[in-house]
Amino acid sequence: MPPEVHAKPAKKSRLIPISSIALLLISSQLVGQVLGFLRTKMVANNFPTTGPQSTDAYFAAFNIPDFFFFTLAAGALGVAFMPVLSDHLARGDRKGMWQLSASLMNLLSMVMLGVAVIIIVFAEPLIHYIVAPKLTGANLDNAVTIMRLLAFNPLLFTLSGVLTATQQTLGRFFFYAIAPLFYNLAIIVSILVFRHNIGIVGLGIGALVGGIIQLLVVIVGLQGLNFHWRPKILWGSKDFRTILRNLPPRSIDQGIDQIENIVETNIANHIRAGYVSYYNYAYTLATAPILLIGSAISTAAFPRLNMRLSQGRPDLFRRDFLMVLRAIIWITMPVAVICYFARGYLARIIFGSDAPEIAVIFGFLTTAIVFRTIYTIISRWFYAQKDTVTPLIISIFTIGLNIFLAYTLSRPTSYGVVGLAIAQSLVAAFEVIILFVIMVIRDHKLLDGAFFGGVGRILSVTGFSIVAGATVASVLPLGVNDKGYTVLGTKLLVITAVVFTVHITVSALFGLDEVKPVFRRLKQFILKPIRVQF
Repeated sequence: MPPEVHAKPAKKSRLIPISSIALLLISSQLVGQVLGFLRTKMVANNFPTTGPQSTDAYFAAFNIPDFFFFTLAAGALGVAFMPVLSDHLARGDRKGMWQLSASLMNLLSMVMLGVAVIIIVFAEPLIHYIVAPKLTGANLDNAVTIMRLLAFNPLLFTLSGVLTATQQTLGRFFFYAIAPLFYNLAIIVSILVFRHNIGIVGLGIGALVGGIIQLLVVIVGLQGLNFHWRPKILWGSKDFRTILRNLPPRSIDQGIDQIENIVETNIANHIRAGYVSYYNYAYTLATAPILLIGSAISTAAFPRLNMRLSQGRPDLFRRDFLMVLRAIIWITMPVAVICYFARGYLARIIFGSDAPEIAVIFGFLTTAIVFRTIYTIISRWFYAQKDTVTPLIISIFTIGLNIFLAYTLSRPTSYGVVGLAIAQSLVAAFEVIILFVIMVIRDHKLLDGAFFGGVGRILSVTGFSIVAGATVASVLPLGVNDKGYTVLGTKLLVITAVVFTVHITVSALFGLDEVKPVFRRLKQFILKPIRVQF
């Protein structure tokens, strides 16, 4: 019998509210998105979208390293890994948790070192024949150099991911939250340092240094957790084999997501020079609320969902899941409304002269924002139950559909580069609907009348938010000569404030549970007495 079975039960720890963890992660994501937009703005302002030093080379260079990281490692760092760690934690076996973590680190490190060698050796043919065939001359050379600088980032991110997944299972989220901030900061510094000498290649140096610093910050987060690295892989461990069994479906799922990104880059590259950058800028805008709301809240909830199943409490699992799902929908809807009606303001503030093209693409991505955000928690319903196969099967079908629609809708006789955004939105909605149906079939008690009634009221409230957003946007239109943070920022702030005010007020009138914590915290803040010491 394995030693961990005889481990003494751990002392019962106080559960940290999901809302508190979510607040930390949303706050860090907000700072991260601000840094990300600052980074993107600085890239756009300091390097052209066409010609020598083109940003197309910068965006193209990231595709292959990201593909290997998400395909070979990212699937194991959360959904295929944390549920098994949660089972050990429920038995009070922290030593077994760290042994599994070290084993996974050792295995994936060897794989990622091999990946680094492949990227360094084959960077030029990967760029020229797969990612961006139309890149030539100096732009091709820049993309190849940047990709080679990024060759070791999948290894660095993998080590960080394994360690933060274990920290999250133990309830430590702070270092997971702040570590990515240093990655963005490093790239921002590299822009300032290298823009007038080695140019856009310097961004590759910044990304490499940022990956190293991010890992160092995560290592600091191990303090007090009794982690001891061992140069050993537990091939004979049943739980390690479970992780390896769950890894391929999730890895393939992530991998075909990256293939989709590569295909979209290829399509944009063939449409017109500069469209790779335009689409990536718009996609960056669309990704921000998904990370800020969906990923942050789902990440905060995932350890709790794992724990409920480890405790043998499917009823509490169901309750917590629906609570988080409704909260995500309620928060996402007004954000999507703001993104749509304020798309021009956002694009011009961040991207300047390229704003019109980016704003149009971003507008068609707002539907994808809603459904991709909802997907972040729905997918974890399956992953918490150690089911990585079902989301994979659905992803294979939907991504195939997305590639077909992307090619079809992006033709010059159709919608051009906007067709990529339309395809994204259609497929995102379709994927969520299919997964919802599967969930209901597996658990008939999951979605009851109270849930549908609550979601129906949220959608009704959203109708009022849409009217408010449209009204303010018509009163404060985006003028041709509107420039600068003061003018654009003021209009954006007014649209945001009005939409959120209407959404919260009407939600209270409709009696939605999601708005009650907002008023409760506001009441505590206003009425809380201030202690004055004399």
